[in-house]
Amino acid sequence: MLYYLFTTPLCNLRCKYCGGFRAGIMPEKPIYSISSLQRFLEEDPKVSIAFYGGEPLLNTEFIERVMENIPAEHFIIQTNATLIKKLGERYWHHFDTILLSIDGIREVTDYYRGRGVYNIVLRAAKYLLQIADADLIARMTVTEKSDIYRDVLHLLSLQLFHHIHWQLDVVWSDRWRAFDKWVNENYIPQLKRLVEWWLSEMETGSVKGIVPFQGIVSMYLGCPQPKPPCGAGSEAYAILTDGSIVACPIAVEAKWARVGNIFKDKPSDLPKVESLEPCPSCEMYNVCGGRCLYANRERYWGEEGFKKICRISSLLFSYLYGSLPKIKNLLNKGIIKESDLIYPKYLNTTEIIP
Repeated sequence: MLYYLFTTPLCNLRCKYCGGFRAGIMPEKPIYSISSLQRFLEEDPKVSIAFYGGEPLLNTEFIERVMENIPAEHFIIQTNATLIKKLGERYWHHFDTILLSIDGIREVTDYYRGRGVYNIVLRAAKYLLQIADADLIARMTVTEKSDIYRDVLHLLSLQLFHHIHWQLDVVWSDRWRAFDKWVNENYIPQLKRLVEWWLSEMETGSVKGIVPFQGIVSMYLGCPQPKPPCGAGSEAYAILTDGSIVACPIAVEAKWARVGNIFKDKPSDLPKVESLEPCPSCEMYNVCGGRCLYANRERYWGEEGFKKICRISSLLFSYLYGSLPKIKNLLNKGIIKESDLIYPKYLNTTEIIP
């Protein structure tokens, strides 16, 4: 299974779209011993570890101790990239996936994440490409200032990231001024345009690393994904700094997400936490997987808001499903390889469905 390890709930940035964690929700650093973590994880024969926060690099000492003592199959980290040099170079060699938070062009990234952050992330990406043999992912948060076509193509043009992934800022955000207008006049048209561009690039033999597109097409080609695709509550769990275990790393305060702790439970004891209706009965469930366990359970936008996000997902599915004949033709002709399309090859914290 995949385990998110909170190194700290603290962060050194104050991004406009992130409320952060409530003070006191968990200790500022892990209070359990590495040996306690070892005893828990050794019961699982296939461990992947994702360092998470807050900003995980605020506690590099913990990261180093875990990597030195626990033989995980995969090491992953999600970071804002501002503290890359705090972790020694030799540790970066052992990461399989590194996700750097960047929202697209400089103006959008710096508006939401802070002045100068865009340049910091680019410097970090260049450094990591030199020293690490990892899947480097640009992880975007898509907001009202985003243009998905412009921003994804910009990040790809930098030739710094192997993959681009994004999530819509719709889980708990109340910051939208005109969500419906933005979706209908910006996001949907530009999303369709991006799919068309992706297909045109395939005709030249190049499969660009756009995670939502690859992940959804992988499912259409018969590669099953967990439900939800990130694995939350079924194949992925988060360990808080006090040793508590929750089904989803953003559900740290939700009672439904509390499933155990590392001191008295085994990985095999952790209960499955499934999506609620209407998701399991939906005809798209085998592809969507409920999209986001937290959004499914909490529904901050109510039922109507929940349906709006479902509509966006359904349109993306339809664009990619409609592209399958062309993709299969390119596969049959040997212009592209199925191995270039199938993604992810292991759970790497990408949620697939935006």
